[in-house]
Amino acid sequence: MRDLFGYQELLLENLSENTRYLYKEIDYSNRLIGIKGARGSGKTTLLLQRIKQLTEEGQIALYATLDHIYFLEYTVLDLAKDFSLNGGTYLFLDEVHKYPRWSRELKLLYDMYPKLSVIFTSSSMLEIYRGESDLSRRALTYHLKELSFREYLEFEGKGTLPSYILTDLLKNHVKIGREIKKELGTPVKFFKEYLRAGTYPYYWENKKSYQERLVQTVNLIIESDLNIVEDIAYSDSLKIKKLLMAIAQSVPFTPNVKKLSERLGLNRNFLINAIKLLNRADLVMELFTPKKGIGAFTKPEKLYLQNTNIIYALGTDNVEIGAVRETFFANQMQYLHTIHLSDKGDFLIDEKYTFEIGGSSKKTKQIQGIPNSYIVRDDVEVGGLNSIPLYLFGFLY
Repeated sequence: MRDLFGYQELLLENLSENTRYLYKEIDYSNRLIGIKGARGSGKTTLLLQRIKQLTEEGQIALYATLDHIYFLEYTVLDLAKDFSLNGGTYLFLDEVHKYPRWSRELKLLYDMYPKLSVIFTSSSMLEIYRGESDLSRRALTYHLKELSFREYLEFEGKGTLPSYILTDLLKNHVKIGREIKKELGTPVKFFKEYLRAGTYPYYWENKKSYQERLVQTVNLIIESDLNIVEDIAYSDSLKIKKLLMAIAQSVPFTPNVKKLSERLGLNRNFLINAIKLLNRADLVMELFTPKKGIGAFTKPEKLYLQNTNIIYALGTDNVEIGAVRETFFANQMQYLHTIHLSDKGDFLIDEKYTFEIGGSSKKTKQIQGIPNSYIVRDDVEVGGLNSIPLYLFGFLY
């Protein structure tokens, strides 16, 4: 355990001071908290920042990543017992999906050590309630999204700007747009930079090599995480990678299962399951119309890559700007609201609000006569009436 404390100190020495939106939203009074999210979204940094705060308050906290060599000899239960006997009260376990008995031992930790608070992270792919032991009555779980545009601006040193709930944004977008323009001068300029490189916190470490590193991250998710979490063979992971590249070359992608199966040499069930896995891995977004049931073997009506940075990293030289705009909008809405494809317009949010996404000259013809409908325009800094600048939807969290 002494080695783990030494490793923790090394990590705390170079800790970023930029906190993610989720840091302030977590209810730390819960004794067992799970944080899911894609690789590179900032889960480890969030844990370390919480540890730093606790230690500054005089608490005893310990960080351990579950692929550490310590766990070749000892179990999580061994660590918890030793830590508790030495007065520890806050245990932080990173990447639990890499530990075979994660769910059973977390359940035992919760039951055996009532004075011990545990926060753990996992791959976004991990279905926490389907583990060996059901944690549904014990663990409070959160999903850490990628950086919003608002967070990106904070990372870039442009100040701390407020976030807005959707209803306030729709009602007061003109006022909000003017305030942001006054603060930033040219929000659209920063927005275009963010769309290319800015959705994962590690972009800041080296902007020049960021897209190359993002491609490496995608490869790790498909070749490593799929195997760890779902026991996907390497040969099958290569097929899934081919599927992802096929989607990347034509987003938004409307899946034709028969043609796609023939093209990639995959059977129908494997193909649909692969799409579901890519969705759980936060690499693609599945979208349906409201009337369509979403079953285990139901193909989505459209597929988008998870965010715009992945489009630029995996896409060809001819990235379609319309797909970039729609991807950004869908990504910012995902997990915060219910999102569907719309018969009229592009997206239906919470089965109430209709949005049509386009450039600065986008017309209102497609949504005329539809209640609660809005045009979302790119390359516009301040909107008017039911016309809202696209970048403002990056201020939802």
